[in-house]
Amino acid sequence: MDTKIDTAKSKQHVARSRFAYSMGAFGHDVFYALLSTYFIMYVTGHLFNSSNKAFNNHMVLWVTSIIAVLRIVELLVDPLIGNAIDRTNTRWGKFKPWVVGGGIISAIILAILFTPMGGLSLSNPYLYLLIFAILYIIMDIFYSFNDVAFWSMIPALSFDSHERDKIATFARVGSTVGGNIVGFVIMPMVLFFSANQNGGTGDDRGWFIFAAIAAAVAAITAVGVGLGTHEEKSLLRKNKEQTKLKDVYKILVKNDQLFAIALSYLFYTTGITLVNSMELYYFTYILGDSKAFSILGGLNTVIGVISVLTFPLFTGKISRRKLFYGSVSLLFLGLLIFAFAGKSLILVLVGAELFFIPQPLVFLVVLMTITDSVEYGQLKLGHRDESLTLSVRPLLDKFAGAVSGWIIGPTTIIAGMTAGATAATVTAAGAAKFKLVMFLAPAILILISVFIFAKKVKLDEKMHAKIVAELEKTWGDHLEDADSDNPQTVSVSTPQPGVTDITSPVAGTLVNLKDVNDENFASGNMGKGFAIKPSDGKVIAPFSGTVRATFSTRHAIGLESDNGIMLLIHVGIDTVKLRGTGFISYFDKDQHFNKGDELMEFWDPAIKKAGLDDTVMVTVTNSKDFDIKLLKDAGEKVTTIDIVMEVTKKLLNIFSVKKEA
Repeated sequence: MDTKIDTAKSKQHVARSRFAYSMGAFGHDVFYALLSTYFIMYVTGHLFNSSNKAFNNHMVLWVTSIIAVLRIVELLVDPLIGNAIDRTNTRWGKFKPWVVGGGIISAIILAILFTPMGGLSLSNPYLYLLIFAILYIIMDIFYSFNDVAFWSMIPALSFDSHERDKIATFARVGSTVGGNIVGFVIMPMVLFFSANQNGGTGDDRGWFIFAAIAAAVAAITAVGVGLGTHEEKSLLRKNKEQTKLKDVYKILVKNDQLFAIALSYLFYTTGITLVNSMELYYFTYILGDSKAFSILGGLNTVIGVISVLTFPLFTGKISRRKLFYGSVSLLFLGLLIFAFAGKSLILVLVGAELFFIPQPLVFLVVLMTITDSVEYGQLKLGHRDESLTLSVRPLLDKFAGAVSGWIIGPTTIIAGMTAGATAATVTAAGAAKFKLVMFLAPAILILISVFIFAKKVKLDEKMHAKIVAELEKTWGDHLEDADSDNPQTVSVSTPQPGVTDITSPVAGTLVNLKDVNDENFASGNMGKGFAIKPSDGKVIAPFSGTVRATFSTRHAIGLESDNGIMLLIHVGIDTVKLRGTGFISYFDKDQHFNKGDELMEFWDPAIKKAGLDDTVMVTVTNSKDFDIKLLKDAGEKVTTIDIVMEVTKKLLNIFSVKKEA
């Protein structure tokens, strides 16, 4: 009865955590859309609405320039923010304080920015600009804390890799809906709350009330993340191996594949952000139907979710590289149709949707490549920096928002789309200039992105598999070398005298290590040990100790016993190609475990379906320090309680010591 109750509570806890995190993602992207896309619309169209047109345009240029400069400068701070979060340790966890605190503070300030601040924008414009700059940078810094902490907390929510994948999927669906539903509701709500519709553009009151509602949604969902999720405790998250501030930028630059994909994505995201940010202007001032923008927002909401869910289907059939090129090709087709659609609502919607559909796919390709660059950097630099590496993507998105906002300001002035303008007042020449910036400039930026991707980004699935395999070969050496200048070297225990019995970590049939179909193991390069043809998928700890090595692909685990034995358990041959599919890890790096604990689990049918060998290799990587004796022969069936190997610390040769002396 008690077990059933505990199981029910556990399921409720998991469901609550998924829901809270997905709603957090929803509110997070509501905020992002409001800030990156629609705030500039408010600035250019409503904030400065005096009778002096020159003054209005002058102030628009000042505000958009301040935003751009502040966001670009703040980009230098973002990696340090990620580093600060890594160093956080509170009773509420590492991430949640920043998600909640950053979400509330940034939301309140953003709502304030959607006001003329008591008329200061017109009565005392220079004081307004000073206050605006101070509030904006505070808002942006707290938003960065919220953003980095939110997307970095997934590993802290569960040790179960399958559950992590589910949480991430729920979050991506929530963020896709949140980011696009703003476009669906913005103009109907703005016009509903406006006292004067101003030719379909609304007024200050309408924009403020809408912004306040959106900000409240962002703040409430951030609090929901704090209340509805639970960060799992782990020695890993105590972050004993902290990156020094002086090393942060060096790490980002020296990882050439991270730098290449980041540079490619920088041009890409700037291009698409520019188009996306100008769509509402197109509907308002060229089509003359701002309410029709809701149709595009609704389509984006539905199609965006479908596009996200198709990513696993595509990656199972074609390479990420091919998916990138195919997605960009469709994107260009949509941009072309959109550019020549004129005032045809049907053609505008078709072009805009074809432009939008591939965006989530490109985003996920870039995200996966950035994620893989963690191992690339680890192999090249000897230093693993997950949070720091993954903070690059949101940093680039912020830069794109800054640049697009900077461009939109002068563009709307030249096109005659600032305060007081309507579709009727915009000239054909003004519309042509606007479309030139909206379509030609992004096309050039995206082409540059494709060129960089083709020439510089070499990190694909095959290369990543080789990198992980190399890391597997070297992890034991790194751990044994206590004097290494590797910043992530783990201090291991000195092997202790005595005999240690090693039980089989997996049930199955014993295989001679030299007979396995992997030269690295068969030759003894990975150490002495044994292999098992598994009969089930549970990996049980053969002794008490500490996890010293984990892999993103979850197919192997490196252990250190309490008396200094370094043991590698490797499930299958070439299973790195599965990229974690069918594997669950129950322990993270630096976590202590007891003999008999379940360390990991694998789904054998997934390995066999992929045409791979499921043999489990078990080796002592510091074999030179021990005498190793196998107690059972190949072909014998064993369980996880059967002793298979006896490991004894080698005695010091006193005669050789005297000779050396």
